[in-house]
This record gives sequence, C-alpha cells and structure tokens, in this order.
Amino acid sequence: MRFAVLGSGFWATEVHSASLAAHPEAELVGIWGRDEAKAVAAGARHDVPGTADLDALLADVDAVSISVPPSVQPDLAVRAAEAGCHLLLEKPVALSVPDAERVVAATTAAGVASVVFLTYRFREQTASWLEQASRSALVGGSVTWLASTFAADSPFRGSVWRAEPGAPLWDLGPHALSLMEPALGPVVAALGTRAADGTVNVVLEHEGGATSTHTLSASASSLSAGEEFWVHGDAGRLVLLPPPEGSAHEAHAVAVTELQAAALTGGAHPCDAGYGAHQVRVLAAAEAAVAAGARRQV
Repeated sequence: MRFAVLGSGFWATEVHSASLAAHPEAELVGIWGRDEAKAVAAGARHDVPGTADLDALLADVDAVSISVPPSVQPDLAVRAAEAGCHLLLEKPVALSVPDAERVVAATTAAGVASVVFLTYRFREQTASWLEQASRSALVGGSVTWLASTFAADSPFRGSVWRAEPGAPLWDLGPHALSLMEPALGPVVAALGTRAADGTVNVVLEHEGGATSTHTLSASASSLSAGEEFWVHGDAGRLVLLPPPEGSAHEAHAVAVTELQAAALTGGAHPCDAGYGAHQVRVLAAAEAAVAAGARRQV
C-alpha cells in the first residue's frame, strides 16, 4: 500500500515517516507539509519527494498517515477520504465534536478504512494486559500521567496547541481512554477539577458502574514525570508498565499493518474514526465538567 505522510514536524518525521520508510509491506511515497521547505527536508531524509501540493499527492497514494495539530487534522482527513485514501489518524481526531463527526461522515461516505494511532493500543504488552483484564471482575482503574512537555529537552516544547490550558486532557487523555475503556467499558459521565499548575484531575464513570481516575499534567517537573496505569478488581491490581523509549516506531508499524488489513477486508477497526469521535465526546464532557465543577454526561 502506497502511503503519504501529512505533516513535517517532529512526530511526523521521527515516527510516522521513519516507520513507513522501514515497513516491509508499505511504501512511503511522499511527505506533505504546510511549509514546503520543511516538507522537502523531511522527504529528503527518506529519499521521497516533499511537497505542499496536497491534491497531487493524494491522487498518487492509497493511504495517508496524518501527523498535524488536531485543529488542522479534520480538514485534511476529509480531503484525503474524499480522494479515496485510507486514514491513519493522530489523536485526538479533532478538538470539537462537530469536527470529529465530519471525519466519521467522510470515511463512511467514501468507504475507506480508518485507524487512530493510539500508541499504547498497538503494543503486544497492552493486548496481554487487556486480555487479563477481560478475565477479571473489575471495579475501577487509575491513570497518572505527569509529563514535562515544555522542558528544555522535550521535542514537544514548541508545540503551540499543547500550550493551551486544556491540552493535558486532550493530549494525554486519548491514550488514557484507549486503555481504560476496553478494560472498564465506555465512559458515560465525567467530573473533575484543575489544579493551580494546570494539572487536570478527572473521575470518569463507565457503563456498568466502574470508575476510573485520571491525573494528567503537561507541566510536571522532570523529577516528577512518569506514567502509571492500573485497573483493579477480584484479581487484584493489574498494572500496565509504560513502554520503553523509542517504541513508538514499532507501535506505528503495527497500526499501519492493521489499517491495511481493515482496508483489504472492509472490516471496522476497534480504534477507527468512530472511536476517535467517541473519545472527543468524552473529552468535551470532561472539559465541561472541569470548567463547571459539576458532573457532565457524555
């Protein structure tokens, strides 16, 4: 399957493009960017053209792997779907429910496959953890993710959208949801608060009565930074260890393979655009709950 990467920033170049360039069953054909010079430079790293001509590139590929800010992604995803391209999307799919629903409508109308690249869900260790969780009577779970997003050595320190007040929820929340929902069930309501330093604390109610707590920060000190994920029930506490450094390439390669399988079989992937839109609805409800200091339904 012939792929284009839409995006020329750090994550697009270091993960999406690098993964596709090395993939044994996919071909990286070109890289598009809003800044043509950056796109050309990114393409040169993998010996493919870089361009700002989106329509020409879409006409030459079977699928796109999108890595742009979430405010930019919906329009690109809709254009790619209308051009008949299968979609490997970044999280969150969008920053508003209407934009997320536009992406879903476009994939449905075009009959193209879609997968949201929720990094943890494409790890073998996560699949084993979720299988073990499925054999347990779970009552709750917890996510603590303290990130130093704007530290001097962070590759994301220049990210404009991650500097917004709600960014910890929208940046880290999709990963947390991708772990807690398959283990505990779909989220139906949220309540939460925001600490003075911007840390978001959210309690999510899951269908069936389980709850999960989420503590998410983009501004933690480097000494505090880290990730913890666990669910608990009759089998005790089931802990998922964070991935090793540099493992995003492997996860992206798995996502590429699974998108290709969905495209070939016509089947729906559990992390498709529809699930991405569900996540946006949950995040919007959580954001509203934090702002109001009151429970909000999804």
